[in-house]
Amino acid sequence: MNKADLIAAVAQKNAITRKDAEKLVSSVLDAITETLAAGEKVSLVGFGALEVKTRAAHEGINPMTKEKIQIPESKSPVFKAGKQLKDAVNK
Repeated sequence: MNKADLIAAVAQKNAITRKDAEKLVSSVLDAITETLAAGEKVSLVGFGALEVKTRAAHEGINPMTKEKIQIPESKSPVFKAGKQLKDAVNK
């Protein structure tokens, strides 16, 4: 499922127009993005939790030149599925 499919599903499930569903989906995704960018955790009870994890700077190797390179610290969003989501997937 991609974003367009999600918008269509939300529109159909709630008997609203695709345009209204697109606004809803976009605003939810924007709110989640802004919260994560601020370093806060997003917890959706029954679905899961999103948070930002920091990866420490480390040394890597360029596979083409075999030269050692410094990989800087980075932040990545991480999703942890909730129990209800896990149970639904495992039915």
